[in-house]
Amino acid sequence: MHRDIRTTEDVLDLLDRLFLPEADRWTENAAGWWDTFYADRSSGRPFFVPKPDENLVCYLDRGLLPSSGRALDLGAGPGRNAIHLASLGFDVDAVDLSPTAVAWAEERAREAGAAVRFHCGNIFDVELPHTQYDLVYDSGCLHHLPPHRRISYLALLDRVLAPGGHLVVNAFAAGAMGSELPDEELYRNGRLDGGLAYTPDELRHLFSDFTEIEIRPMEPQPADSPLFGIPVLLTALFRRPAGRP
Repeated sequence: MHRDIRTTEDVLDLLDRLFLPEADRWTENAAGWWDTFYADRSSGRPFFVPKPDENLVCYLDRGLLPSSGRALDLGAGPGRNAIHLASLGFDVDAVDLSPTAVAWAEERAREAGAAVRFHCGNIFDVELPHTQYDLVYDSGCLHHLPPHRRISYLALLDRVLAPGGHLVVNAFAAGAMGSELPDEELYRNGRLDGGLAYTPDELRHLFSDFTEIEIRPMEPQPADSPLFGIPVLLTALFRRPAGRP
C-alpha cells in the first residue's frame, strides 16, 4: 500500500525512516547499537561512572527541586541518576532502549540497595506504573532525537509531568559538542552526526510552555569528585505551570 499516511504518528514514523538506518539512536531498532555502546564497561566513557550529575545534586541542595516524590529518568543508561534519586527516597522509574544498559543499572541498584523500577524500551511507548511524575530527568536523551521527535517528547511531557512538576534536561552544548546544522539540513544528510547541540535560547524556545528556572553549562568535575560533570553539556531546569491540567 502506497498511501498509508493517516495519523500524526504515521507521519512521524515516515520521518524516522528518512534517516539512514545506521544513524538511528531513538527507535527500538537502535537497541543493538546502544547494547554495543554499553557492553564494554571498562571503556572509560565518562557517562559510565557511578556518580550522579552535579547539577542534579546542586538543584536538590539549593531546594530548586522537591526533596521527594515520583521521578522519571529518560534514557537512564546504567542508572546513576535514578539510583541517586531512589537513595534520597524518590519513587523512581527509569527507561532505556538498551537491555545491556538496563541489566547493568539493575545490578548497580542491587549493590546500592536502591529501589528503582527499570523499564527497557522506547520512552514514547513504554508502559509506566504512574500517570504523572513530579520530576522528569533527562541526561543525554533529548540530543539523540531527530527534530520531528521533539513533538513526541513534548507530548510525553504533557502526558506524564504533573502540574507544578519539574523538568531537567542535560544536552550537548552548542560550541562544545554535537551537530549545529539547521534542522532541515539533518534530513538532507540523513544523520544526526552523533547528536544535536543546543543553545540556551533553543532550549527556551522548545520548552516555552514551561517556566525557566536555570540554564547553564554543566560544571566540570575532577576525577576524585563524588559527582559527574563535563563541560560539553548544557543543563536546564524548568517547571511546568501549576495551572496546567
